[in-house]
Amino acid sequence: MKLKDISVLVMVICVVMMMVIPLPTLLLDFLLIVNISLALTILMVSMNTKEPLDFSIFPTLLLLTTLFRLSLNVSTTRSILQDADGGRVVRAFGEFVVGGSPVIGFVIFIILVIINFVVITKGSERVAEVAARFTLDAMPGKQMSIDADMNAGMITEHEARDRRKKIEREADFYGAMDGASKFVKGDAIAGIIILLINVLGGFIIGMAIHGMGFAEAATTFTLLSVGDGLVSSIPALVISTATGIMVTRAGSDGNLGDDLSKQLLAYPKLLFVVAGTIALLGIFTPIGPYSTIPVAGILIFGGMRLQRQIDQREELAAQAPEEDAEIEQVKSPESVLGLLHVDPIEFEFGYGLIPLADTNQGGDLLDRVIMIRRQCALELGLVVPVIRIRDNIQLRPNQYMIKIKGNMVAGGEILLDHYLAMSPGIEDDSVIGIDTIEPSFGLPALWISEDVRERAELAGYTVVDPPSVVATHLSEIIKKYAHELLSRQDTKSLIDNLKEQAPALVEEVVPSIMSVGDIQKVLQKLLKEKISIRNLHAIMEALADYGQYTKDPDLLTEYVRQSLSRQITLQYAEPGQALRVITAGPSLEKTISECVQQTEQGSYLAMDPDLSQRIYQILSEQVQRLMNMGHQPILLTSPAIRMYTRQLLERMFPDLPVLSYNEIEADVEVQSLGVVNL
Repeated sequence: MKLKDISVLVMVICVVMMMVIPLPTLLLDFLLIVNISLALTILMVSMNTKEPLDFSIFPTLLLLTTLFRLSLNVSTTRSILQDADGGRVVRAFGEFVVGGSPVIGFVIFIILVIINFVVITKGSERVAEVAARFTLDAMPGKQMSIDADMNAGMITEHEARDRRKKIEREADFYGAMDGASKFVKGDAIAGIIILLINVLGGFIIGMAIHGMGFAEAATTFTLLSVGDGLVSSIPALVISTATGIMVTRAGSDGNLGDDLSKQLLAYPKLLFVVAGTIALLGIFTPIGPYSTIPVAGILIFGGMRLQRQIDQREELAAQAPEEDAEIEQVKSPESVLGLLHVDPIEFEFGYGLIPLADTNQGGDLLDRVIMIRRQCALELGLVVPVIRIRDNIQLRPNQYMIKIKGNMVAGGEILLDHYLAMSPGIEDDSVIGIDTIEPSFGLPALWISEDVRERAELAGYTVVDPPSVVATHLSEIIKKYAHELLSRQDTKSLIDNLKEQAPALVEEVVPSIMSVGDIQKVLQKLLKEKISIRNLHAIMEALADYGQYTKDPDLLTEYVRQSLSRQITLQYAEPGQALRVITAGPSLEKTISECVQQTEQGSYLAMDPDLSQRIYQILSEQVQRLMNMGHQPILLTSPAIRMYTRQLLERMFPDLPVLSYNEIEADVEVQSLGVVNL
């Protein structure tokens, strides 16, 4: 046997021997303090036990503590009757606790016995009896439920065995508690009998054996008997309370402290009602506010603290389902499909540029994005998709990046506490700043501070704030890649919108002459050369006229451009002013015409690289000359080679407009400032 097993046996034997062997008062004092400590320990454990089975030894422990307490009663009774002394603990309870008055002590003892016997013990006995009966009655149903769960595959055989064992232990526990509660009841009755024996026997023995007078014997033995009764009744009351706690907490999931805080204080607003009632009780009754107002204040303070905690928990609980849903969505196989989505336009920035998009810090980037979408709708006739704006910790603090369909197409760095100043062509040495490149048009510029701003404006510099720099860059990128942003779905939406105004036109073209995809290709080619598709009515008219004869999107685009001649003319020439152009000479037009190859799939331009390089060089000189003169370079060709010329130049001169004679209104004066000849 182990040492702890031997020690338990020895303690039980010693408890039994205490009833026979007289004990010195010093040892009695020690054992009485141990009895009180043991009772308090049992009470604390029962309050913090989550399930009754966690303290399954309680019925046996109840029997042992009752036996220990009765043994102490026998020992103290022997000492009181034999020596008229029950020890310091008994005398302290008889004199100090009850003030040395036998009558008061007797009354307190009777009250404790009534509380223990009539209230706590009687109730615990009844609860234990009912719990044991109901547990036994419910056993067959619980067993069948376990078998059903195991047959359905919801639990394993091992889990089913553990559940059955738990049910058996619960039945045994409540059955044992039903019997153990009788020990407490008997202990209470025994305490009353022992007290009466001590008083009467001590009165007789004191006068007959110890030679005391009537008054001395009555006072001495009554105080000692009452002290002995109190020192035994208090631990008995504590253990009876622990018994009641154990048998009445069958439906609890936590310890007593958790249950009290969760359930008793679950409605903090009711504490305000209680506080108001207590305050009114002190105001309108003779009780007075001095006793009630502090209690009401404590209740109000506690209610406010509890309500604040509940509000915080509700906020966290409201966020938890969303987080759990996101986690479950990530775990689900279908969540991978969400990773395949690519945003049409993304604007990412480093953490240093967060104030641009944070409205709380005065950022107006979101408002500017709305204006950009409106501007693109007016200028290009394109409904720009939603622009995704997000921060990216992988970027440098002041860096931003623009993506089109997941691919980076542009980026830059800006300084939020500076202004971008672009020179008018004449540098001013007094304007000092950080050299940089304007991101939208690639022009040299300076980042200047606030104190230099006014000086730069007076010197003719164009000064722009950081949000405007970002908005301009984003706007130019959208215009540049507008043809990539136009999807079939967007084209279908534009056609449906036109159908409300011109249903006959749309029904004629779609789908009998052209599909949505064919119309999309034509619109994309127009946007690629920065031709607005806002006048979709005129575009569809041209497609209805020429779509019957050809399905080539390049040729159809040329016909559409000719139908939009007024729009194109006004795009490059101010009303009443001449259109200044570079003209394609006869030799260039002849060379390009000879390089056009016709195939079954369509026509394309096949030119020798050396010849292409010569054309680039000559055209570059003319373009540079017009730019030095302050004019926008425009190349004018014949209608037959316009699209092939555009194909030739779109890599080297992507921003150079290439127009044909048929795309210019007859009443507009055309001035040729240069000719490209080979």
